[in-house]
Amino acid sequence: MTTDSVELHYILEGPEEAPLLVMANSLGTTLRMWDEQAPALHERFRLLRYDHRGHGGSSVPTGSYSMEDLGGDVLALLDRLGVERFSFCGLSIGGMVGMWLASEVPQRVGRLVLCCTSAQFAPDAYDSRAQTVRAEGLGVIVDAVLERWFTPKFRASHPEVVEWGGSMLRNTPVEGYAGCCEAIRDAELGSRLGAIAAPTLVIAGAEDAAASVDQAELIRASIPDARLLSIERAAHLANVEQPEKVTQAILEHLEAAAERRNVE
Repeated sequence: MTTDSVELHYILEGPEEAPLLVMANSLGTTLRMWDEQAPALHERFRLLRYDHRGHGGSSVPTGSYSMEDLGGDVLALLDRLGVERFSFCGLSIGGMVGMWLASEVPQRVGRLVLCCTSAQFAPDAYDSRAQTVRAEGLGVIVDAVLERWFTPKFRASHPEVVEWGGSMLRNTPVEGYAGCCEAIRDAELGSRLGAIAAPTLVIAGAEDAAASVDQAELIRASIPDARLLSIERAAHLANVEQPEKVTQAILEHLEAAAERRNVE
């Protein structure tokens, strides 16, 4: 685990006394991916959004990354901030980090939201993608990635949002993107899911070709008492296509814990 030299860019907002929620973005995006969710969430929670290593304003180490690296970065940041217990919401690779954290340090994770993710993505596809972007740059994959991020109808009706997503992707450092591809390539989290004790909500985009509802169902079935919500008219960035539905689902899941604490 090589976290000492990695500085994560983050935004911390919301009431200081509120429970902490950490939000992790998808491959090729930044913490801005959660802009539609942030206002409602930081009214009720201490909200920590961050960029993975190799993304946004975070450090860009050279070479392959691992899920242990990505999860270790989060733990190192939380330790520096003096935070022991937290809830976590991640999308795609962010969800994989959430699975790693909730199984590695189950005593620290209060509640878990796993969006549009999988316990294991196709290794060959991500190995090939890492090689491609290192050789040719990110520009060669942008169109194909955007087709997976958003449904055809959304791409046609919201070109400005699609361009916003494309800009995040184009501006991702090549080495950071490739390193995270290799972390996805090597991650096999299925054997860890039974160790997750945090109440878990799994969210899937009904039209997500990158992380299908079937993959979400495998996660739900492997984590004790997990729930699955499929969001209609949404592909991989379901929180961007259907922001109100995803925000409400996250709030309801997290506030169930707050209500239980008040009863106790």
